[in-house]
Amino acid sequence: MEMAPPSSARPPGSARGAAPTVARYLAILAAVAMLALAAAPLVGGPPDPVPAPAKAGEVSFLVAADVRDFASGAHAGEAYFLGACRAMRASGPAAFLVALGDQDPPQPVAEVIASVFGPAFPWYPVVGNHDVSDEGFMAFLRRRNAGGVGLPNVVRPGPPGAVETTYSFETGDVHVAVLNQYFDGTSDRSKTADVSDASYAWLAADLAATTKPFTFVVGHEPAFPQPDMATGRVRHEKTSLGRNPAKRDRFWKLLRERKVTAFLCAHTHGASAKKVDGVWQLDCGHARGKGDPGAPSTFLRITAGGGDCRYEFHRADQEGANYAVTLAGSLVKDESPARAGPADRPAVTPAPERGRPR
Repeated sequence: MEMAPPSSARPPGSARGAAPTVARYLAILAAVAMLALAAAPLVGGPPDPVPAPAKAGEVSFLVAADVRDFASGAHAGEAYFLGACRAMRASGPAAFLVALGDQDPPQPVAEVIASVFGPAFPWYPVVGNHDVSDEGFMAFLRRRNAGGVGLPNVVRPGPPGAVETTYSFETGDVHVAVLNQYFDGTSDRSKTADVSDASYAWLAADLAATTKPFTFVVGHEPAFPQPDMATGRVRHEKTSLGRNPAKRDRFWKLLRERKVTAFLCAHTHGASAKKVDGVWQLDCGHARGKGDPGAPSTFLRITAGGGDCRYEFHRADQEGANYAVTLAGSLVKDESPARAGPADRPAVTPAPERGRPR
């Protein structure tokens, strides 16, 4: 009968000799699991910030708007603003995001942006007509740019009375002037959009001072409302900056004289690209996913550098998913915009104006 060896002479595969080996295996497996968890997006926690484009001198940025309450509660899922943000991130590196107004309530919007892009990712709020309806909303937006210099890369705070909500910033070769169209010269939350005398004077000085080759002026309401490029729906056609044609035209003349690359706007919930009297107006529509069935959810990507400045409209399907480029073109070169083929266009049925969220 074969006898087991004494404990001091047990081979490595025996019970006592296996303990250190098993412990080492478990340690390795734990380390691998930790690496996998670190590489995966965490629910409720932000991933690493999006890197800047690698191409020297090139700036690519995102534009979205009119989220309203489609960032939280019953609208916290992938079919709403969260899905739009994830599609933005998946579309490539971006230096910053311009949120073109009506991000009310702003706290959930800020939380979604941080959860997708990272807490250090720069996003620049623009005041919309729904933002001015609540002093709490406005206080949040003012705090983001405390003293007029709280946001990254601000080069000019706003005029007295709108120090935090009117401002300009620069990144690379791009200059962006942010207008609070609800600043009437005294209050930064008036009820009607306009380019007041105080805002006009501030903008004229700002555009005269910049030396950047690509200049954008942004404001919530359009100068010339256009139909949505997919559904043809028109909203706010007789309002917006057209309420005061003289001031609207004075503003547009300044943009033309200063060779502004484009005016970026929202408010209508419809996406459009239109060159008016030599100046581009890009309306980024809404980014609330399936929250407004009258037009596809949309975000803009603009890439400037290398002697060109190009735009892309990314639009979702009727369920607020599957974002794809439906229109792209140059803002500085004389070329026709490239449209997606019919099979790639979102199939969206225009909804009646009545009852739609504003």
